[in-house]
Amino acid sequence: MAEAETLETMQPNPAWDAASYPDVVDALAAADYTFKVWGGDWCGDCRGQLPDFAAALDAAGVPAERIDHYPVEKADDGSKIGPLVEAYDIELIPTVVVELDGEAVARFVEEEDVPIAVYLAERLSN
Repeated sequence: MAEAETLETMQPNPAWDAASYPDVVDALAAADYTFKVWGGDWCGDCRGQLPDFAAALDAAGVPAERIDHYPVEKADDGSKIGPLVEAYDIELIPTVVVELDGEAVARFVEEEDVPIAVYLAERLSN
């Protein structure tokens, strides 16, 4: 099996304060969710948002085998190219799809105005 690709931007931010987000950590840890993360280490939004999200997943104890990284590149026309981009209709990055038993249960797209972990925790708690 090929080595899984990883995003450098998914290294947890050591300054993220899990104690300030107990409900977020609990929501991310509430089930055996799989987190599918599309991003690019070249992308400013990804560099700004993914390290905090990675820290939240870390605080929630989500094992690495339930976090899938999908590095994305930008085509000359601005469209995104990379693994499963078409299958999951990825247009903006970062995008995170949360699945439970193979079913998508929540989706974060770059244009939201709250942090990834907070946004997903709200949806997973409902």
